[in-house]
Amino acid sequence: MMQFIQNNWPLFLVMIASGGMLLWPLVGRRFSSVSEVGALRATQLINRQNAVMLDLRESKDYDGGHVPNAVHIPLSQLAGRASELAKFTSRPLIAYCDRGNQSRGAGSALSKLGFAEVYTLQGGVRAWAAAGLPVAKNA
Repeated sequence: MMQFIQNNWPLFLVMIASGGMLLWPLVGRRFSSVSEVGALRATQLINRQNAVMLDLRESKDYDGGHVPNAVHIPLSQLAGRASELAKFTSRPLIAYCDRGNQSRGAGSALSKLGFAEVYTLQGGVRAWAAAGLPVAKNA
């Protein structure tokens, strides 16, 4: 076995690296201060704790359909417009995008802004609409 590893060390390194890359998302979620919530839990947070919904999509996507009363700050502008969120830091914040992929990355940045409770909407606005929840559109 040791001879095999010595003769094929580049292949062995690729195997270790790819295995680590597959496991990293699972490990990262365990230690993250950001939790994912589904549409049902999100509505509970909105109704019971006055949670703020933050739409991180670009304007054309937001205009096409968004969670009613959502605050809209595109992810590309989040760093420059973070001060607009300061008045909401005492409330839970649920960030969302189209499918939930981009909002996960923004979650840690939002935690650093002072939000004690940061969530991401699992499946994004698509999952919200698929659950039969209301979607507002800009004219």
